[in-house]
Amino acid sequence: MELRQLTTFRTVASTLNFTRAAEVLNYVPSNVTMQIKALEDELGVRLFDRLGKQLVLTTAGKRFLTHTQSVLDKLEEARSVVHDNEKLSGTLTVSANEVLCAYRLPVVFQRFRSRHPGVRLIFRSVPNQELKQTLFDGTADVVFMLDEPIRSSGLAVEPLLEETFCLFAAPDHPLTQRTELHLEDFHGEVFLTNEKGCTYRTMFDRGFEKEGIDSITYLEFQNAEAIKQCAIAGIGIAFLPEIVTKAEVERGELVALPWQIPDLHVYTQMLWHKDKWLSPIMLSFIEAAKEVLAAEE
Repeated sequence: MELRQLTTFRTVASTLNFTRAAEVLNYVPSNVTMQIKALEDELGVRLFDRLGKQLVLTTAGKRFLTHTQSVLDKLEEARSVVHDNEKLSGTLTVSANEVLCAYRLPVVFQRFRSRHPGVRLIFRSVPNQELKQTLFDGTADVVFMLDEPIRSSGLAVEPLLEETFCLFAAPDHPLTQRTELHLEDFHGEVFLTNEKGCTYRTMFDRGFEKEGIDSITYLEFQNAEAIKQCAIAGIGIAFLPEIVTKAEVERGELVALPWQIPDLHVYTQMLWHKDKWLSPIMLSFIEAAKEVLAAEE
């Protein structure tokens, strides 16, 4: 078993794509495939399964990844001691949901890359409700979540900034002409939201239940962009973070309705595993994220 095989395995586990892993490692795809096969032959187990076009870790692969991450972390720690004054190099895997990926993280990535161009950044878009598990599985080093304050005994949590959620409608919607809204004003309206199980949908349902509304007509979507575009088209009222609609509000394509969902406190938060060694790469990235996102407040 070679260290390069472990590095290749970790990269494939992070990207879940042989071609993408090959690009990250500067290998040809066949080299990556051969290394993974050699590792599987030596271990006597399958580390990945192909489900159609999707690559997934097997149960054995998930277990092996935990130990692989520990070995490579120790190696990186040893290298950082020896090369303390040299430029940072290595790989950092970051995950977040599609909203934070599109509207918060690009500036963070740009700041970090400008300081450490030798570090490989791997980003994976993951649904909000699955992000914590990627830290326990070892498939991400740092994750960003858009959620109410998170408490965890196994994860370090760094709240970065509070986000505002609002109801948005097209400018010709009748409710945009009102300076004050009441519960009865929403009767017969269609709300554009994420699917059930999504953090934002749970918060939306809870907020309206507190106000005594228990019968609501929904159109459900998997991503914020679809919700926004349908609201612009006049299909219904969208429930979204302000960061998603800032440009459209400025252009007059959407209007925020004068309604606040009670007790809704949502933050962009950065998380990592408490037991994970904070390498110089991770420490520098965490610092860059704090600098950039704290300035957004």
